[in-house]
Amino acid sequence: MADDPLLTVNEVAERLKLNPKTIRRWIQSGKLHAIGLGSDRAGYRIRASEIELLLQGGAQTRQLPLPSEAREPKKLAA
Repeated sequence: MADDPLLTVNEVAERLKLNPKTIRRWIQSGKLHAIGLGSDRAGYRIRASEIELLLQGGAQTRQLPLPSEAREPKKLAA
């Protein structure tokens, strides 16, 4: 998506006038969806559209798929 840029945590914090620690906390809690780049030093990237969704509806309502083990109850040995 060419018109949906990826933003850094600092760029998002600047736009929302928040501390970058708040943005990272929102990412870790699931309030804001981000793309992890693989290491702590690389950080996260957040789509601009995710910020718009957050501002329009408060918390986002996307459901992440559960692992198959969580969907099916485990059978206990008799």
